[in-house]
Amino acid sequence: MAKVTGLGGVFLRAQDPKALMAWYAKHLGLPVGEWGFVSFVWNECEQPEGDGQTTFSLFSKDSTHFETTQPAMLNFRVDDLDAMLAQLEADGVKIDPKRDNADYGKFAWIYDLEGNRVELWQPLPH
Repeated sequence: MAKVTGLGGVFLRAQDPKALMAWYAKHLGLPVGEWGFVSFVWNECEQPEGDGQTTFSLFSKDSTHFETTQPAMLNFRVDDLDAMLAQLEADGVKIDPKRDNADYGKFAWIYDLEGNRVELWQPLPH
């Protein structure tokens, strides 16, 4: 039987796609290519703490994990959550004070230029 082998992309609507992509490039260091999008190439050799993974999950429509008016939420892996948050705070990015430590990593949340809640995840070493 044919099956899905991974997540090929995440596509969101934005009020001003160019400005929002520039915000992500500036504040989160996303490598925006010449065509205006970001490609993350998963390579096990580049994962010193274990293999890379992408999660697909569904939340109830009334979940408070992210804004109920927001149909989707981005989750970005980061290499140093505390340093990333300090950097974002210095840039004036809105940061949710909530933090979560799980047995698979540390989490924090920020808000992008258009007010979307974004999750930052630092996986724990394997």
